[in-house]
Amino acid sequence: MAVAKKTATKKASTAKKTVKATPAKKPRDKVVLAYSGGLDTSVDIHWLQENYNVDVIAIAVNVGQPPSKDDIVARALRNGAIKADFIDVRKEFVTDYIWPALKANAMYQNVYPLSTAVARPLITKVLADIAKKEGAKYIAHGCTAKGNDQVRFDVGLISQNPDLKIIAPMREWITTREEEIDYAKKNGIEIIVKKSSPYSRDENLWGNSCECGILEDPWEEPPAGAWAYTVDPAKAPAAPKYIEIGFEKGVPVCLDGKRMDGVKLIETLNELAGKYGVGRIDHVEDRLVGIKSRETYECPAAITLITAHRALESLTLPKNTIEFKRIIEQKFSEIIYDGLWYEGLRENLQAFIESTQEYVTGVVRVKLYKGTATVVGRRSPYSLYDVGLSTYAKGDGFDHSSAVGFIYCWGLPGKTAAKAHAKAPKKTVKKAAPAAKKTAAPAKKTATKKK
Repeated sequence: MAVAKKTATKKASTAKKTVKATPAKKPRDKVVLAYSGGLDTSVDIHWLQENYNVDVIAIAVNVGQPPSKDDIVARALRNGAIKADFIDVRKEFVTDYIWPALKANAMYQNVYPLSTAVARPLITKVLADIAKKEGAKYIAHGCTAKGNDQVRFDVGLISQNPDLKIIAPMREWITTREEEIDYAKKNGIEIIVKKSSPYSRDENLWGNSCECGILEDPWEEPPAGAWAYTVDPAKAPAAPKYIEIGFEKGVPVCLDGKRMDGVKLIETLNELAGKYGVGRIDHVEDRLVGIKSRETYECPAAITLITAHRALESLTLPKNTIEFKRIIEQKFSEIIYDGLWYEGLRENLQAFIESTQEYVTGVVRVKLYKGTATVVGRRSPYSLYDVGLSTYAKGDGFDHSSAVGFIYCWGLPGKTAAKAHAKAPKKTVKKAAPAAKKTAAPAKKTATKKK
């Protein structure tokens, strides 16, 4: 009995040794996708899984675009993301990005108020934070190899975290938008773009852009479908609308006497000015990557506020400050456009701009009419406009006798130069010999045919 028991035990022990443990399945790497819900990023979810074998975390950053949180999150999950979120950063966007741009009157090439470009630094900041929190190895975006946004995203992300690896499917997988739509249909990807309306849009509080389709021909007038948020100026109300915008240290704080937070004020102005066709821009701009691109923008609030802010500055800032600030504004605008928000120079320029806004406080009256926002009044407790000095009517306090002395001193350099140059020998210009007169050939006699 003892022998049998020993043998059985040995067999059991041998059997136990031959059982192999199943190795634990290695978790897939994670990628945080900058998700907009548009064509490119909707297709990217499936493409990333198919080509990189990764789990996709779709993050939409709410900077004022229309889709609701429920819609955009649900669509990302249906398209295969393991997680999705719609993070509301509108207040931060206004306070830390839009208002500095407004104080700088930021307009790329004096036309485009940088609505898309100024949102990118904040979006990259949010994405980098999410990647760190989720332990994601990669960040992906839907930018193309021809666009500016690829630079803004890549440079912004590595400025946040130099160790991040960036995937840009649209750079690796070169295709047309029509082929993307076919790919989506083939793989059951839910999209909201049709071949009949192939526009690429980007939207936020500060404005929205539209490109592709017929807009790629700079000769063609943008069709009605290219404009989504502004009324055709020809169809705008016949009567103008007057509004009053209150500023404190360069920041708009009230509309028609009613105080509002920044998000509400911009949203209200977008709707109000948009009804009057304000803010439509049709522009051929020089992209960072070296090509020209035809872009259309709708920026009702941005155009109205920049127009009003400039008018208030003209009332409250000295001439030299205004002229030098214009130089700084141009460079500041280029830095935003070029995706260099996180460089030290932007902080330096912003500090100067901020210092100029101490007395930019007051109210500006704006007339909205048929596509225009025209300043028709401005006032400030710090106004440099002195009626007593400016008036030609009774009460004129200007010392007219001082004008002669001022003009003498102001014109002295020119007068001195003219005297000195008069001593120089005069240049003699040889006159060309007169052209020989051509003798007209005698007129041919026309034979009269006998009848």
